[in-house]
Amino acid sequence: MTQVTRQEVLGLYRRIFRIAKKWQSASGQMEDSIKEKHYIINEARTLFQKNKDLTDPELIKQCIEECKARVEIGLHYHIPYPRPIHLPPLGLAPQHGRALRNQEKLRKLSKPVYLRSYDEVA
Repeated sequence: MTQVTRQEVLGLYRRIFRIAKKWQSASGQMEDSIKEKHYIINEARTLFQKNKDLTDPELIKQCIEECKARVEIGLHYHIPYPRPIHLPPLGLAPQHGRALRNQEKLRKLSKPVYLRSYDEVA
């Protein structure tokens, strides 16, 4: 990891914790704010720990882009949780074989950048 990339990652990490420190839930309830603060902190720690040993510059860049997208979406909508995506169900493909694998591949490719690591952690 280059020094510039390292500084960018550490800056994002600090930014997330500053956001969590000041976070107010959209409902205005203290309990909701506390739960959401804990979620933000735990999610950041989990994802940064999981990705700390990455060496591929392209993967690091994707993780940085995902982090920036999740931060901006969370701040914009005042919801720290990932926003759901709406994809067609797997009902049309057979439950086995090439068609199912193709549909699963298309679903994976159509996933937005801010949800790339969500299934891995959840």
